Amino acid sequence: MTNGLFRFPNPVNEKVARTVAGLVVVLTVAVLALQAAWLLWALALGFWLRVLFGPRVSPFALLASRVIAPRLGAPKLVPGPPKRFAQSIGAALSTGALVAYYVGASTLSWVLVGMITIAAFLESVFAICLGCLIFGQLQRIGVIPASVCEACNDIRLRPGRQAAGAAGR
Repeated sequence: MTNGLFRFPNPVNEKVARTVAGLVVVLTVAVLALQAAWLLWALALGFWLRVLFGPRVSPFALLASRVIAPRLGAPKLVPGPPKRFAQSIGAALSTGALVAYYVGASTLSWVLVGMITIAAFLESVFAICLGCLIFGQLQRIGVIPASVCEACNDIRLRPGRQAAGAAGR
């Protein structure tokens, strides 16, 4: 799954991820303010595009990676699998919000969008990725195998330590 059409970058530029999260906050605030179904579709589609194709086709990811993040300085690389997992949670919540809206449970829909807003805000402003934290806990208890993200488990493989490790080889 790492090669071909459905690949997701590993590592990921954290500045791009945080910028995308900021754009998601703007969109979710618009969704909540306008309560428009087409914005729910845009939210869910954006998450699914990022989960399935990485940053290659998502408008937010393209804007973040090609326009905004390069102006924020050198990339800060972080492991990709936890970020993809976080995007998957966003896809599930936004899809749930869309379904809830169409079955007449609009309050549930707005609560789910509110949850996305909080998570995206934490990522964007404070670099706190709730999906990444959940990923780490699932890895610690063995639900997600260590092989899914070796850099998450081996301090020598973590970003910022790779250059030091490579110099010692």
